[in-house]
Order: sequence, then structure tokens, then C-alpha cells
Amino acid sequence: MRRTVRISVLVCGLVLAACGSGPPVTPASPRPAAGDHRLTLDVGGKQRSVLLHVPPGYTGTNPVPLVVALHFYPGSGERLRDMIGMDAKADEHGFLVAYPDGVAGGFNALVCCGAEDDVAFLEALTGRLITDWRVDPRRVYATGISNGGDMSFRAAVEATGVFAAIGAVSGGYGGPPAEAPGFVPAEPVSVLSIIGGQDRYFDIFDAGLKKWRERLDCEPRPLPAGGTDGVRRSSARCADGSDVEVYVVADMGHAWPGAKSGEMALPGAPIVATDLLWDFFAAHPRLG
Repeated sequence: MRRTVRISVLVCGLVLAACGSGPPVTPASPRPAAGDHRLTLDVGGKQRSVLLHVPPGYTGTNPVPLVVALHFYPGSGERLRDMIGMDAKADEHGFLVAYPDGVAGGFNALVCCGAEDDVAFLEALTGRLITDWRVDPRRVYATGISNGGDMSFRAAVEATGVFAAIGAVSGGYGGPPAEAPGFVPAEPVSVLSIIGGQDRYFDIFDAGLKKWRERLDCEPRPLPAGGTDGVRRSSARCADGSDVEVYVVADMGHAWPGAKSGEMALPGAPIVATDLLWDFFAAHPRLG
């Protein structure tokens, strides 16, 4: 079935209280520009909202990477943006960050939350940013926490050829879709997983990672000597050329390690998820 997608730009100002708090969202010019922009897409007849951060110095001349950051449930793109500090990382390294809003505070991921075609939403969003905002199609990435982390795994499998790598924080590969042995990416997608040893869902996340590695025929890889106290790290290379790296933070629950504020922040963690995610993404452009 052909999907009809329409995108428009909303100007957020004093009269549009629904745009939320935080850094001001500047009116978008006809030409993409640096700043924060509120975008809407019509996907399947429903208006979907996205907050887009474009770093200073962006000109639209050269192709740039994109990170799509998916929020927890119940949540919003703006609340995730305020928590994880990805905008500062984007400003430093010159990539775009898109913060989509789920419907009724959630994404239709592997376990919950909703019934929308959120894979179509992410395909439409990334396609538009590639076409109009000069995003490099070989460097498109997804990350998320909890419901958003689950959604990043779903997108890795179902949005074929879109994401070069994903990074799931306190989220995983499970639920009814993942019970099917063939529920794996048709093209290589590298995975970074960050989970807490005290997370109530740890066993589910751990089992999902084992299943992912088995299905993709991944072999363990040696790691440099040393490491971080309280963190167990593993690395594997899969038969399709993708990588799987896992960080287990022993004393962490359901949280985003290194985030300084927010309902799922863990500022005293021994690692900073946002830093690890960008380092992993930068090293993993799309294969082929």
C-alpha cells in the first residue's frame, strides 16, 4: 500500500503554548537552518510531531549524520531532549537530532505502547530529512530509553535500510514480534545496548541480546585491557558484519546513565550513555 506523507513546519511563539518550555523554538525559514524547529508529518492521516535540533554552523551544503531519539512512556520528545544532553553533543560534532513524539505518550514498540504505525512514521521522518535537510543516508541512527529503546529495536528490524546502528538504553529486544526466528534485520544494523544490573527487566533484556546474537551468528570479540569499575562490557561481530556492544551497569536500575536531570536520569553513573552512543554511531556508518 502506498503511504501518503505530508510534512509542514509550525512556528512556535508566545501564542503557541503547546510548543512547551525549554530553549526557544525558532521560526523555520523556507530554507533549513540551524536552530530548533517543530515539524509535523501527516502519516496515515494522522498528524505526528517532531522536535528537530540543528547545530550551529549548519549550512545544508554538506551531508550530515542524524540521530533519532525516542522517548520513554509516558513521555515526549521534549522531555527526552531535556534529560539526555544530546543537543550539546550534536553541537560539538555537527549532526542533527530528531525527537519524535509518540501518540498518547508512547510508541508502538515490541511490548507496548499503542497501535500506531510508528515504523512508517520513522521512515517518513528520516526520508524527509534526507531529502530536505541534507542528512547522509549512510549515517542515520536511532536511540531511545525504555519504550523508546524497544522501538529502536523494532525499527532496526522493520525499517529496512534506514538505520546504520541503534543504541538502546534500558530497553530491549523482546515481546511477541521477537518470538519469530525471522524477526531480524534484512540488512546489517549494529547495536549498542546499555542496561542496568538492577533493572527489573534485566533478565528480559539479557535474554533478548542472547537471542539477537544467536540469530545473527555473532562471535565474541576481545576488548582492550582495563575497563570501568561497576561496568561489564562485551563485544561481538556478527556474520553480516554488524557489531553488538553491551554495557551492563551493575548498580543501575531503569535509567539513563550520566544524565544530569530528569525522571530517568542517573547522574552518578560510572558511564555517560550519551557519550558512548555518539562514539558508537560515529564508528558505524551503514555497511554496503
